[in-house]
Amino acid sequence: MVNKALPPVMILGCGRSGTSIFGEMFDYIGDYSYTSEPPFEDVVNSDYSTPQAFKVPRESDTFDPDPGLSFPLSAVMRCAPDMRFFWIVRHPLDAISSLRVGISQNWGHHPRPPDWQHWLNRPLVEQCAYHWSFLNSVGFDQISEIATVVRFETMISDPNGFVGSVCDAIGIEHPCQTARVGEWVKRIQNENNAEFVEAKTSRPYSRPDHSVRIGRWRENLSTADVARVLPIVAHAGKSHGYELPDV
Repeated sequence: MVNKALPPVMILGCGRSGTSIFGEMFDYIGDYSYTSEPPFEDVVNSDYSTPQAFKVPRESDTFDPDPGLSFPLSAVMRCAPDMRFFWIVRHPLDAISSLRVGISQNWGHHPRPPDWQHWLNRPLVEQCAYHWSFLNSVGFDQISEIATVVRFETMISDPNGFVGSVCDAIGIEHPCQTARVGEWVKRIQNENNAEFVEAKTSRPYSRPDHSVRIGRWRENLSTADVARVLPIVAHAGKSHGYELPDV
């Protein structure tokens, strides 16, 4: 029997920050119907009589998005006033390392900053840094008062506790000890091993150029790269509580 008390959920954040694997968690808890990056029209027209979860909707020609988001927040609140929002954030240097594949493909992560084309003559790591910084400052500011902030690093280091904290925020009973949730928990690994299963929509952006997920920047970014990006991400990074290296 469907638990209609489960509130709708929307997962937001910069690409390559764990949005996809976090979103897939909702395939494992409760009776949620989870959709990754649906057109925003699908969010507006969803059947909210059953529990729905969405990851970063796609922009729509019909709806003008708020700065740094892919949609107008007011439209969500009209169709689903009890929507619970989560914003997942990842250390900027690790996110930059992971963003390089998608940003190099015509700035393939969304939502794009409105001035993204002005950055195309800049080094790739600076483009990635600007994308991370814009979403985690301008985008986050649109929703900071109502979103629950969660960390990629917490999800990776303690996935079972992460599930519990998300359930607390939603206001539902912890399903952490069920075999189904255990399947998701086993997928979350800092290092590659036989149990690690990457999120479906993340696989095209994944490269075997690092041995760990937390702190991967030490394997991927040169000292010169770090020096280039620090001025771009410093303010937003510190506002989210991340320590940044001296170069």
